[in-house]
Amino acid sequence: MTPTHSPGRLAIPSLPTVLDAFNHAPSDEARPLLLDCLRSLRWAERVVAHRPYPTVDALLAAADEAAYDLTVSDLSEALAAETLLALPDGAYSAAHMAMDAAHAAYEARFGHAFVICLDGLAPAEALDHVLAGIRSRLTNDPEEERVVAAEELRRIARGRLVSSLRGAGTGHHEPTPGT
Repeated sequence: MTPTHSPGRLAIPSLPTVLDAFNHAPSDEARPLLLDCLRSLRWAERVVAHRPYPTVDALLAAADEAAYDLTVSDLSEALAAETLLALPDGAYSAAHMAMDAAHAAYEARFGHAFVICLDGLAPAEALDHVLAGIRSRLTNDPEEERVVAAEELRRIARGRLVSSLRGAGTGHHEPTPGT
């Protein structure tokens, strides 16, 4: 008879991961995690429906694919839930005025909050990056801006999802998201 395992080796069952918990959670428990990442019910439903995911990367790819398929209505739903970027502590009042004016101009032109992903950007660079982004994107026509905003939301959702999973202990490392 042949041994089924090498002598001196114990068969250690693998510990459940955050991904395992997400894959096996009831839809009503998994959906809120996703809606915290992107406020599109259709997006969340699609990501939940395609479980189980074999890896975190597979989950992120599915989240990306679902985000690429956002309809105009889905995008409007997600954008309506986004809030203005918070300025870092100690930002001077002129920065607040510039940000408020830029956001007001953007919202007047496009009808929703400005979204931009700040993953990998130093906090000290965020204000300049946001203001430059608003100025640049104010020249877009509404359809072009819808495409840009959808891509920014996809990147933001991906970063939030990574942060949610990392915060729960997956060990998967990617830049921290920002909006």
